[in-house]
Amino acid sequence: MISINDLTFLIGSRALYDEANWHIKPGEKIGLIGANGTGKSTLLKIIVGEYQPSSGSVSMAKDLKIGYLNQDLLSYDSHHSILHVAMEAFERQNQLHDEIEVLLKKIETDYSEEILNKLSDKQLEFEALDGYSIEYRANEILAGLGFSSEDQHRPLNTFSGGWRMRVMLAKILLQTPDILLLDEPTNHMDLPSIKWLETYLNGFDGAIVIVSHDRYFLDRIVNRIVESRKGKLTIYSGNYTYYLEEKALRGEIQKGEFKNQQAKIKQEERLIERFRAKASKAKMAQSRMKALDKMERVEDVDDENPTVNFRFKFSKPSGRHVIRIENAYKSYPTIDILNNADGVIEKGDKIALIGANGKGKSTLLRIIAGTETFKGKCETGHNVTTTFFAQHQLESLHLDNSILEELQSFAPKHSDTELRSILGCFLFTGDDVFKKIRVLSGGEKSRVALAKSLTTDSNFLILDEPTNHLDIQSVNILIQALTQYEGTFIAVSHDRYFLDNVANKIWFIEGQDIQEYPGTYQEYEEWQARREKTGDQGGIKPAKAEKPKKEEIKPSEIEEKKKQLNKLNKQLQTLEEEIAVKEKTVKDLEGEIAKEEIYSNPKKLTETNESYAKAKEILGAAQLHWEQLAEEIMVLEG
Repeated sequence: MISINDLTFLIGSRALYDEANWHIKPGEKIGLIGANGTGKSTLLKIIVGEYQPSSGSVSMAKDLKIGYLNQDLLSYDSHHSILHVAMEAFERQNQLHDEIEVLLKKIETDYSEEILNKLSDKQLEFEALDGYSIEYRANEILAGLGFSSEDQHRPLNTFSGGWRMRVMLAKILLQTPDILLLDEPTNHMDLPSIKWLETYLNGFDGAIVIVSHDRYFLDRIVNRIVESRKGKLTIYSGNYTYYLEEKALRGEIQKGEFKNQQAKIKQEERLIERFRAKASKAKMAQSRMKALDKMERVEDVDDENPTVNFRFKFSKPSGRHVIRIENAYKSYPTIDILNNADGVIEKGDKIALIGANGKGKSTLLRIIAGTETFKGKCETGHNVTTTFFAQHQLESLHLDNSILEELQSFAPKHSDTELRSILGCFLFTGDDVFKKIRVLSGGEKSRVALAKSLTTDSNFLILDEPTNHLDIQSVNILIQALTQYEGTFIAVSHDRYFLDNVANKIWFIEGQDIQEYPGTYQEYEEWQARREKTGDQGGIKPAKAEKPKKEEIKPSEIEEKKKQLNKLNKQLQTLEEEIAVKEKTVKDLEGEIAKEEIYSNPKKLTETNESYAKAKEILGAAQLHWEQLAEEIMVLEG
């Protein structure tokens, strides 16, 4: 489909790619990953012809249709409605539509056979191209990406950059290309739109190459990972999780080969040193030296998972209640956000605030931070000191400062050693700390702003999209930092891996009230899926809710409860063992699907996929049964 052969691409004297090779096959769904600055976006531009390689070649069929989504499309502007812009994808259908309209006008006065034949031919071609359903298809895709019926008739230039990007994505999807090249497609998307896009891409028949830092998104879509690293492209079968396992295994093998080779090199060097001064052995020593010089060296395995070893402190712990919201009311001319809403954030809460764009997440954060006007009350608790991180803070960085100077001016109480330790946690090591802010990329500026936020003497953090512009490695660092942080925080993010690893409570706005789910993001997702399946709108716990008082239990009932608890606990233990077996079956089948001999054989792939789907269904039923038993036990123990 697309063949990249011995590709070299130079930026000045630096080789971004050095004789890299990659062959993209029909139907492959590929995640293109790598740290920021390794050339992922550049590679996509080379494929579409925007950049020319320094040497090597990129070959493909002349009639190959490529759909390319990139961040440059944010600047696209139009006074036409977004529905009109999306329907520009149907170039031939639109042309035929206009020609048919002209012929229909002519036929009012000219009934000649020539006009009638032309009209008939155009209408037949229009129908063959499914022209009568193109508006419906455009409506469907725009709705999936979060646009209401009213939105679809608004001009494109009235939308922000993130929403414009969704329109351009809709236009590309409507073109039904043979291959999609998607550069950070989930940037600026809310969670419902990301889930819709996952479903759409899973049903897409063509090939897909996705550059993304969203681990969950990659796991749900791709069956190949291509890693851009040190000028080369390394291919792994399977999704992102499988890539991590396979890379760790390859790393262990490489580390062993490196150690063995280093031992051999030292042995050879000792022999050469020993015999090179002796005339009788000089020729042998020279021969060994040449062989040593020609030896293809095995590289040591780099540690690509740095750990955060700085302990983030604050001088004063907060009181029990950090934030108390009472009777909050907030509306805009076109939408009511909150109506008589209440919420309590308590010391130690790690809250993920989630929901669709436009539901008021950022508004609620600003209310908590005290920067948004509203009716009602939002009280900050005793000894609470707050830091608010938002994307606009990147603009407040002082461009002429070095990275270290930026932190020195913001946190003068910290020593340079402490500040450099913090910056090291955020991948600024050695002389990197002396780089000027003005030369940093968007992701690097985000890391500086986050480092600043964590140097404050604050016991409460408000984080609005802290994972934007961060690569996977940087997201992992932020997760470690927040896991070690002993204060309280509330965060908005569309990165589900991040949310699942930092949050112990989920907040969402529903019915213009603040609702709370007391658990992790993964648990919330499972609960929400069951809720949608059954149509049950109950079970929501307002964020203000207090635990109900325990009812008094009569002594005669205690023994019966104990018996029932013992019985349920035994059932739960047995079920846990069964679930472990079922989980292994599912994991084994995932490994089978990733194998080349299975993937390249349609019949085997279909059979394996059917077995996988059935195993997942059986596992899901067992997990649901486990949750029901666990709930019964919790009720009895409560």
